Amino acid sequence: MTLLSCWHGTIVFHQILGQPPQQLVYQWLQVADLDLTFAIEISPVSIGALELVTFLSLLTQVFALGYMEKDWSIARFFGLMGFFEGALTGIAISDSLILSYALLEMLTLSSYLLVGFWYAQPLVVTAARDAFLTKRVGDIILLMGLVGLTSYGAGLTFSDLRAWSESTSLPPLTDALLGLALIAGPTGKCAQFPLNLWLDEAMEGPNPAGVMRNSAVVSMGAYFLIKLQPIFSLSLVASDTLLIIGSVTAVGASLIAIAQVDIKRALSHSTSAYLGLVFIAVGLGEVNIALSLLLTHAIAKALLFFSTGSVILGTNCQNITEMGGLWSRMPATTSAFVVGAASLVVMLPLGFTRVMQQWLTGGWNMPMWLFILLLFVNAASAINLTRVFRSVFLGPRQQKTRRVPEVQWLMALPMVTMTVAVLLLPLVPLKWSLWLSPIPSAAVFNQASIPYGFPIMVASGVIGFAIGCWIELRRSLSRPTQFYLRFLQDLLAYDFYIERLYEVTVVAIVRFSSQFTTWLDRYVVDGFINLVGKATLLSGQGLKYGVSGQSQSYLLTIMVGISAILWFLLRDDWSAIVAYWSALITQ
Repeated sequence: MTLLSCWHGTIVFHQILGQPPQQLVYQWLQVADLDLTFAIEISPVSIGALELVTFLSLLTQVFALGYMEKDWSIARFFGLMGFFEGALTGIAISDSLILSYALLEMLTLSSYLLVGFWYAQPLVVTAARDAFLTKRVGDIILLMGLVGLTSYGAGLTFSDLRAWSESTSLPPLTDALLGLALIAGPTGKCAQFPLNLWLDEAMEGPNPAGVMRNSAVVSMGAYFLIKLQPIFSLSLVASDTLLIIGSVTAVGASLIAIAQVDIKRALSHSTSAYLGLVFIAVGLGEVNIALSLLLTHAIAKALLFFSTGSVILGTNCQNITEMGGLWSRMPATTSAFVVGAASLVVMLPLGFTRVMQQWLTGGWNMPMWLFILLLFVNAASAINLTRVFRSVFLGPRQQKTRRVPEVQWLMALPMVTMTVAVLLLPLVPLKWSLWLSPIPSAAVFNQASIPYGFPIMVASGVIGFAIGCWIELRRSLSRPTQFYLRFLQDLLAYDFYIERLYEVTVVAIVRFSSQFTTWLDRYVVDGFINLVGKATLLSGQGLKYGVSGQSQSYLLTIMVGISAILWFLLRDDWSAIVAYWSALITQ
């Protein structure tokens, strides 16, 4: 089915290339003045995103046939992958805010089920729970923003947002709050600060699901953000927030990745760093650059995770300090890793080089802070990928890598196919890549806004590669004796202690509030109810002693009760009653 979907999408893409977008609207609910519809957009951008998802999913499923052939519940895995792919393809072509949000919720659920696929392992259960709850925080705030957006007169389709944003005049505070609420959802989906810790924990799931998660899932979250870009242009606060989130994540995740010894976690933090660049591009209004970044990163990162999955399956290990010397044993896997890594670093004329040309010569003035940030991310990525390559594929063979064979053809076929696709991507004519732009521009490459910017960018990649080759690789568990080196090692390895910071802030507040609520429920609410119950029991126990079985006793009790009731009802009128009876007796 995925093969048919990919083939059909290719035909559709060829037919609509160069044509204006078309909307297919399906009526869902109409009550009074409420009219809810599901809209689908047929455009080069949406069908291109659909093709990317189906192509990656097809290769991933073939790869999974070899990777999980001995798993006892492979049928459940492919069922979840189908549900997973359905949500991704729906987001790609959806033009409806409501439908896109529902599909994002489906994506969150399927991610939770895939991360927790091996549910017998405690660490897997924890990772699935954390990933689900972290995304739920962003999704709830996103729902608030979508409800607020529609209540202010915006259409329920992405196509209407640009026209609405140009004609609306909301207060600045309202624009800022709407923008911040709409940013929250993609922040969780793309693993951006402060909701960035779930992606590396999600690597506890099967590697084929990790391929889709680090390529297609985060790309669809950023794709949703790009379609909301007209809203962010209304508020300087929202745009600056995107720049801050993207910059902090790009810098922080690049540093964290360098200190990781788990091969999948090192690459997952790299994913967060590159998605931070997408947030920056959206905050600056450069939609074309953001889409080009998504395409290039998704293909290159999928190739890296294919190579990583082959290494993990062959060695039964994810710790790069226990690997080495695999280049001669696994030539196809080594070639895939080299091509994928080179495509993410501006050194060779591969995919990311063209994206950097758009950054530097895209007909706009690049600020100097952004240029420095790109230099840092490029150099840090080169250091991280070189370090991982040296640890895994070079050096002496270790105990777990002495007799590792190359993977079988079911895993080698998608890996080699993706390697060829990454190598051919720079050869695609530039005019064909205009399908990425919702508003194609004739001035694609102009004079660079920063003199010698591109050669400097290439030099940063070369410097990062040299540092990655020069630094010492500690394969033992020894720790540096210098305090500052040990502190820096722990700071980066433990993700800047963000998780512990959450433990003493957010988690502590939730724990305290839950404990207070438990005490209130146990001793106040339950205490009052128990008091009423005990009073009823005691009164019943006391009344049972008045049951003698003699009718005169019951009659006396009735008379006393009636007298007491009359006394309470007429206690304020007794003086008038006594005076009336006195006068009557006197007469």
